[in-house]
Amino acid sequence: MKTILITGASSGIGYQTAELLAKAGNQVFGAARHVNAMDPLKKLGVIPIVMDVTSESSIKNGLQAIIQKAGKIDILINGAGYGSFGAIENVTIAEAKRQFDVNVFGLTALTKLVLPYMKKQHSGKIINISSMAGRFSSSLAGWYFASKHAVEALSDSLRMEVKRFGIKVVLIEPGAIKSNWSHIAMDHLVKSSRGTDYEKVANKMARQTNKIYASKFASKPSLVAKKIKKVVDSNHLRPRYLFGFSAKPTIFFNAILPTRLMDKLIPMFM
Repeated sequence: MKTILITGASSGIGYQTAELLAKAGNQVFGAARHVNAMDPLKKLGVIPIVMDVTSESSIKNGLQAIIQKAGKIDILINGAGYGSFGAIENVTIAEAKRQFDVNVFGLTALTKLVLPYMKKQHSGKIINISSMAGRFSSSLAGWYFASKHAVEALSDSLRMEVKRFGIKVVLIEPGAIKSNWSHIAMDHLVKSSRGTDYEKVANKMARQTNKIYASKFASKPSLVAKKIKKVVDSNHLRPRYLFGFSAKPTIFFNAILPTRLMDKLIPMFM
């Protein structure tokens, strides 16, 4: 039985992952700001932890509660995050900072606090839920894509740094996933673009994106949960796992096609 901490466990990928890992017999702590949504998971043994990854005191208190109960953390799954779309010109610096606070600095702050416990036991896995967005870029989503590029770079650096301590770092890079993520991202895109030069193209992108994420082609969160479980259970790990709808083709063509051509193609599918 492994002791696992999952952030962003109140919905989507985090919720599905907590459910799957608990059913497999692991001791799972599910962290989120609003833990009421995790009530059904309690029946499986999931222990809800109130944690706001943008608050240092909240992270420390949540982690301390876990250590007091379990005495260790074998696996950290950084799943907290959200998408805030909009033209770089339109998104406020305050909103851009919040995007990085949640997606990057919150992830890093928790990881820094967990590392001493993993180093002490000379083992551990840190699984960072990134996105295929960390491997290319798109218009009207610069801040979100930048946050995922940051997660990718930090994870690569961390992987090299902590290997000597028996700690493994893995990136999960899903494609389009059915969840509330797209609605939140597209709502912000529409609102931030209203009355601006980007309104028409933003509304078109929002319609196309919501259509894709609602279609049968978008992957279910359970697909990501199953992939994460394989990482949890395996001793032979790849640095990153790219999968899900449109992920591999997008990254493949982004690598081989000229930038000018990709600049034309990507907006057609977003």
